[in-house]
Amino acid sequence: MRTLTLLFFLLFSIYSFGQKSMPDVMIKSLDGQSVSTKKILENKLTLISFWATWCGPCKVELDALKSVYPSWQEKYGLQIVAITIDNPRQLSKVAPMIKAKGWPYLFFEDSVGNLKNKLNFQSIPQSYLVDRNGRVVWSNMGYAPGVELEIEKQIQKTIQK
Repeated sequence: MRTLTLLFFLLFSIYSFGQKSMPDVMIKSLDGQSVSTKKILENKLTLISFWATWCGPCKVELDALKSVYPSWQEKYGLQIVAITIDNPRQLSKVAPMIKAKGWPYLFFEDSVGNLKNKLNFQSIPQSYLVDRNGRVVWSNMGYAPGVELEIEKQIQKTIQK
């Protein structure tokens, strides 16, 4: 009976997570304009990547995604939204790093933690794949070489639904 209860809880948790909507909170563009996450997502298949200038694995992940992003935009209509969690004192480093790296994504900042706190994650990089209805369909913590293959697999599963 205990095993059955545990199995039910696990299946319910997986199903519930797959149906979780991305919270609608205000974050800021890099020029300081407030924008809602709902507006950013607007019926678009979106990969959201939380990162910071001091996070080595975050920068490696954003570099790796740079090579596949143009084909994902064309093939799947995907947008990548990179949200820095750098604190207000570190924000001055963000734009120069983006320019130096040539990252082509949409960038926002969540230095006060509005979205991070709603999503309740602790470490970065943290990524979420959000479907066109604003539901989180996949998430990943950390970076490992080749994660872009898993991301593409999840994108394909999402668009087939």
